Amino acid sequence: MKKLTIALLSGGISSEREVSISSGNQVYEALDHNKYDIIRYDPKTDLPQLVVDASKIDAALIILHGPFGEDGTVQGLLDLLDIPYQGSGVLGSAIGMNKLVSKHLYENSGLLVPPYIVVGKNDTLDADACVQRLGLPLVVKPVASGSSVGISIVKSKDLLKEAVDKAFEQDSMVLIEVHIDGIELTGGVIGNDQLEALPIIEIIPSESFDFFDYEAKYTAGATNEICPARINDVMTQKAQEIAKTAHKALFCKGYSRTDVILKDQEMYVLETNTIPGMTATSLLPLAAGKAGIPFSQLLDRLIELSIEGHKVNR
Repeated sequence: MKKLTIALLSGGISSEREVSISSGNQVYEALDHNKYDIIRYDPKTDLPQLVVDASKIDAALIILHGPFGEDGTVQGLLDLLDIPYQGSGVLGSAIGMNKLVSKHLYENSGLLVPPYIVVGKNDTLDADACVQRLGLPLVVKPVASGSSVGISIVKSKDLLKEAVDKAFEQDSMVLIEVHIDGIELTGGVIGNDQLEALPIIEIIPSESFDFFDYEAKYTAGATNEICPARINDVMTQKAQEIAKTAHKALFCKGYSRTDVILKDQEMYVLETNTIPGMTATSLLPLAAGKAGIPFSQLLDRLIELSIEGHKVNR
């Protein structure tokens, strides 16, 4: 059987470059080299070569995070080059990167989200009014950023402006939302038209971390991930249905992972990851493994789905 030529994209120019490179290295090692000829590209330097090579590439694996990787830009380039790729297209990627648009679509689909307000860079922040409306503690996050970059938990009104300014370093719009103290869960789905919900994972950050932030996500041992989550069957099914609903609401394709908080039998959707992490500490490969899908087979499946979806959309 003829080998498929796979373009493996990692690196890029976002603040998550190092995570992307680490993920790309692990994906490269996990891919079956008897099935695939793998060509690596770093979008920071190699996009002209990707264009030259396009006609010989059967599919691409986008292992990029953050702006100019996860937001639809690279997806648009690959569409122009007629190269299939795993995961969401331009629309789903752009929506998934924008937490405000995502919230609107979650709400339109009947999903609960934490109460929130939006602040623009040119707006005057009224900390008193904000706290009066939402209470404390609060979560402050850039509208467009990944891996919890720029996110803070604010427990005092006096620290709100500092947190907002930190978030503005990542984006010109900032979300301020109620911090819901509950059980952190995440649910992955795989598929194009027929979605398979993976086992739910419970995330327990160590006492060193206030929440599942950038460092907690990518430091081995910084969090305890329990899969399947310690919730009953009814809550498990509810979380899996929410993951599917969120995937569809944001026009995702191929796969995604949605983070939720469980409190008092209610589940609040936080965000959907359209390119979930692929490192040794990543959650989607963990859930897939619990479902009987080893990492290498997960990558096989994502490549199959990309080619299948590309044929349908042509």
